[in-house]
Amino acid sequence: MKTRMSFLALVVLLTTVSPPAAKGQNESSATGPIARPWWKNAVIYEIYPRSFMDSNGDGIGDLNGITSKLDYLQALGIDAIWITPCFPSPQVDFGYDVSDYVNIDPMYGTLEDFDRLAAEAKKRNIRLILDFVVNHTSDQHPWFIDSRSSRTAVHRDWYIWRDGKGPDEPPNNWQSTFGLSAWSLDLPTKQYYYHYFYPQQPDLNWRNPAVEKAMFDVTRFWYRRGTAGFRLDAVDSLYEDPNLTDDPVLPGKDKFGRPNMEDKYNKKLPEVHQALQRLRAVADEYDAVLIGETWTSNVAQLEEYYGTNGNELQLPMDLMLTNLRLSASEFRDHVKAVDGAKGWPTYVITNHDIRRSYSRYGDGVHDDDIAKMVAGFYLTLRGSAVMYYGEEIGMENHDPITKQEVKDPIGILGWPAEKGRDGERTPMQWNSSVNAGFTTGKPWLPVPASAKTRNVETESKNPNSLLRFYKEVLRLRKTEAALREGTYVPLNETDPNVVSYLRQSKDGTILVVANFSGQAQSPHFDLTKQGFPGAKVTALAKNAAPVADGPLEEVRLEAYGVYIGRVGE
Repeated sequence: MKTRMSFLALVVLLTTVSPPAAKGQNESSATGPIARPWWKNAVIYEIYPRSFMDSNGDGIGDLNGITSKLDYLQALGIDAIWITPCFPSPQVDFGYDVSDYVNIDPMYGTLEDFDRLAAEAKKRNIRLILDFVVNHTSDQHPWFIDSRSSRTAVHRDWYIWRDGKGPDEPPNNWQSTFGLSAWSLDLPTKQYYYHYFYPQQPDLNWRNPAVEKAMFDVTRFWYRRGTAGFRLDAVDSLYEDPNLTDDPVLPGKDKFGRPNMEDKYNKKLPEVHQALQRLRAVADEYDAVLIGETWTSNVAQLEEYYGTNGNELQLPMDLMLTNLRLSASEFRDHVKAVDGAKGWPTYVITNHDIRRSYSRYGDGVHDDDIAKMVAGFYLTLRGSAVMYYGEEIGMENHDPITKQEVKDPIGILGWPAEKGRDGERTPMQWNSSVNAGFTTGKPWLPVPASAKTRNVETESKNPNSLLRFYKEVLRLRKTEAALREGTYVPLNETDPNVVSYLRQSKDGTILVVANFSGQAQSPHFDLTKQGFPGAKVTALAKNAAPVADGPLEEVRLEAYGVYIGRVGE
């Protein structure tokens, strides 16, 4: 990709729990700037531990493998890592079925390995964030083993047990999101238990104060061990209607061939927010951050997760961004709405449950340019960002070809309409050697052939690579005050192809221009209203072509180009 005036730079800020300063203002007081929480200006890097780095040759990534790559992460420019569940688990849902919340699964290492990882990360000023599965446990957790032992068991009411409507008839019509009924009959006690996910993942009864206390104590255990916060899994489904009202049936079929259904009575109940407020109170005891897996359909829903007084989640993730088409108008309108809402945005373009952004946005011709443009766009916005491992080298989805290859139970249940999530969870591609340098054994998921050229080692040597782009932009966000603290000022809002905006602070102004089209574009700018009647621009990053700095009249971008520059008079 070539631009006459260059392009790039990104910003990824981590937000604060409390409401932001008014638009156009910097946070300050009579005595000077107000210190922000560390995470408000951080980049969080999600690691799927099975797939990041294997230290012992068993084909599965582990904590020592993560520790061995901390220098890479530090050089990349991230500030925290979010590790998906590494607790003891039968691995029915690859760790999201927890059998012990206060230990490490032997496949990933030991508590001592975790402590070493935390200590080494701290030396590099990298925080650790753990994935907390709050909605359910494994059916092998001691709590559930006791709960199902009898109707009078101590932990019976720690889960949701009900009689069926009749012989072989569950209590109501609720469906598991993973393709089954949400109820399973337990023959010894002749009652059904509820599970929003797999039968091996029974839902906890959050209406029981003993459950809440036990789960809050889990967070305290990890806070005391140096954890800086939690990503909260499946927060929307914490509570269910105690009257078990049937969910409304909608027209059509879902990907599993079942009737479509609205999760009206077993998801997003008001009690969820009350629980999050209490969980936040515990986090505040340790100055910790809470990130939410918050699936919302509009910005108003997203706003609710901050809490009325900023007392719920500091960082509810904007997962709506992953559903947008690669369209200038769609991205512009969405960002304007999110930026205008309360709380600090937390942008995400891909994760372990979503098709990789490189594959989702790519057109087969301009894939690297598109990846740079999208990164340059979402990482320079006001707010926080969560990256996914391999995003920075353009890892692609490597989906299974046959049902026999599928590891993810969702894919096994829904094949071929639903192929599962294996494709976005393949091993990190470190170099061009066997298994991309991930393991000396047989990797738990296959490594794609593209790893021969698309890997950390190869891209580190190429000055125009996607990896080098990410590093440069992440460096800029640490050095440019406008990218850390500035407001978001949209420009040329009727342009159908290009999204452009300023990041303005008292210490400077940055211009970002992103071409969302497959044709060259030359947007014109007049920044008189923004206080720059004779604006000049200095490029902060380049692709390959030389960049001429000077008066700002237009920025010429090739297909999917992106430009980032400092504005002055």
